[in-house]
Amino acid sequence: MQIAFSKHEGHVPVSVMKLTGNLDASNYASVIAKAQETYDEGARHLLIDLSGVPYVSSAGLMSLHTVALVFGGYSVNNGSGRPAFRSINAQNEKVVRQHVKLLNPQPAVEEVLDTVGLKHFLDIYTDLETAVQSFGL
Repeated sequence: MQIAFSKHEGHVPVSVMKLTGNLDASNYASVIAKAQETYDEGARHLLIDLSGVPYVSSAGLMSLHTVALVFGGYSVNNGSGRPAFRSINAQNEKVVRQHVKLLNPQPAVEEVLDTVGLKHFLDIYTDLETAVQSFGL
């Protein structure tokens, strides 16, 4: 798994986290850690580019969920160094949706996102500029 960040200016500054490779149990913690690091450095809007991710396991889905909660301002640390699972609910859904969006998931990944309900929780875009401009409205 390769993780790269870039910054874009729209209505607000947006960090783009581009993932390349399978997102699974071998790397989900790295995805969470890199996103947490970016959040701790002051980023508040994150676009996750999934165009280079052909496969997402259940651990990978959990990492996307956890990253969304981090950028929603929710603590995800349970003290053991591993993220604590927090459910998505109506109270935090709106806040999280304002701060995290997805870009260009491959069809197989989008199908998995739909099956588990994340597709309805996070906005998905196919155009970088449109996605960046959607933050802060």
